[in-house]
Amino acid sequence: MDMPRRLGAELLGTFWLTFAGCGSAVLAAGFPDLGIGFLGVSFAFGLTVLTMAYAVGHISGGHFNCAVTIGLWAGGRFKPSDVVPYVIAQVVGAILAAALLYAIASGKPDWAPAGFASNGYGDLSPGKYGLVSCFLAEVIATFFFLYVIIGTTSKGAAVGFAGIPIGLCLTLIHLFLIPVTNASVNPARSTGPALFAGSAYIAQLWLFWLAPILGAAFAGVVTRWQHEAPDVK
Repeated sequence: MDMPRRLGAELLGTFWLTFAGCGSAVLAAGFPDLGIGFLGVSFAFGLTVLTMAYAVGHISGGHFNCAVTIGLWAGGRFKPSDVVPYVIAQVVGAILAAALLYAIASGKPDWAPAGFASNGYGDLSPGKYGLVSCFLAEVIATFFFLYVIIGTTSKGAAVGFAGIPIGLCLTLIHLFLIPVTNASVNPARSTGPALFAGSAYIAQLWLFWLAPILGAAFAGVVTRWQHEAPDVK
């Protein structure tokens, strides 16, 4: 598949993850009487990955996440020369999604952006967890997200079913991580909303790039040892 089509798939996939996932938090989580709560938000994020994995996974590989791209590279499953274009496409998709979500949400009278589904530590953490707690949680959660992604797409895994455990894994991560950091494990997803949430959230973005990338890269190294890596040219 040529690069423009692959990048387009990554942009749209990351757009959908950010728009529908963060949108579930911004538009529906606290809606009076009918709010879906953080349980619904957790499933929403899992469903965005599940649906896009089957929609465009065969085109781009279905990363939709800078950490996933870097983790797959570390695991010997992705060309080094393709990493930067993928990351750019993912970040652009997330920013576009956040911009349109902001435009929609701000159309409601007396609406206030508050955190706008952004990630944070300390005072910006939903549960007021400190920097070290948030850093460790993001590293560990992203490690296991990549561990599941690579394991379910490796030789010998059930063919055609990887999207299901990957989507459910992201759901599980959100179930325990929302109270800690509001659940990132995805630098692109963190960047888009932060740009509209304000300078305090932008100042903390470094953690939501560094921690997921470290966790993903470590998972790539571990799975390279555990699983037979395909030839990547």
